[in-house]
Amino acid sequence: MTNISQNTHNQGEIPSSGLSPLPQWGLILVEGSDAASFLQNQLTNSVLGLRRTFSPQIAESYAATRLVGYCSPKGRLLASAWITLVPVSESSDDRFALFISKDIAASIAKRLAMFVLRSKVKITDVSNQMTISGYFSASSEIAEFEINDSAIGLRLPDVFVNSQSYGRILVAQENAVPTEDHSMINTWNDLEVQSAIPRIVLATQEQFVPQMINFESVAGVDFKKGCYPGQEIVARSQYRGVIKRRLFLAHTDRAADLGLFGPGTELFHSLDPSQPAGMVVLSSPSAQDLNRLDLQVECKLEALEKGEIRLGSAQGPVLKIDALPYPLIEI
Repeated sequence: MTNISQNTHNQGEIPSSGLSPLPQWGLILVEGSDAASFLQNQLTNSVLGLRRTFSPQIAESYAATRLVGYCSPKGRLLASAWITLVPVSESSDDRFALFISKDIAASIAKRLAMFVLRSKVKITDVSNQMTISGYFSASSEIAEFEINDSAIGLRLPDVFVNSQSYGRILVAQENAVPTEDHSMINTWNDLEVQSAIPRIVLATQEQFVPQMINFESVAGVDFKKGCYPGQEIVARSQYRGVIKRRLFLAHTDRAADLGLFGPGTELFHSLDPSQPAGMVVLSSPSAQDLNRLDLQVECKLEALEKGEIRLGSAQGPVLKIDALPYPLIEI
């Protein structure tokens, strides 16, 4: 079976904390008296019972923020997002914030709006009006981070790298101009990859049933909730055990052309190079070794049993598979 290594880097150190602009992230607001029931019928995860969070509080834990997916009728993910409930005031209607990849935010907002019909719901893509930033820090320090009264903030699951746990907070605010620091941006991106929690981007839309990228294992699917687009296919995949592909962490130490292997790049297996064996979900240069590329990859399970998995082509860099930071829910 392909060697699975522990997720440790030996060169350099990850900064202990930092604030990074996130130009790849966008924001959709869904508000109105029917917003909760509307989203409940559209997303893979339940939004009912989400705890209201009022700025400058930061939403954290499953009670206040959840990973959600939005599927096509064929059960393929059109989008993933982090959702939280952030009404403007105690007396105002519900307002849900969905932190989503910016390159798909406009199209997803437009698609959701097609199904509003007579519901009292307003859907707005505010990606160009709000600046999205990411703050990361050693978990013991993360509680000290503050946002202003008009910002929206939610805490993502911690990431454990090199015996250190890093907390992460997404922040959306108007008229913010965060200082660009490429090392901070790269660190955030690498921590996101190492979390092994997928994010759908334009290049990977409609490529995956949720379980193919471990969505159910990172609490992105509620199998007890009601119907949503693609629900029957997602449920069938879960209970009939038909998933033969999974998301894994991987890396390559080849320095050349690392920037060419972004999301959507195909993987090839040495024993069957005529057809793709998987796809890159996310990738980032390592925060500790810029000659190393860290990746989330979706791959056929049988491809891990023997032979080599190569990146981009049958002659591309060899991938080394790393351990996941969470157990997979068996299907």
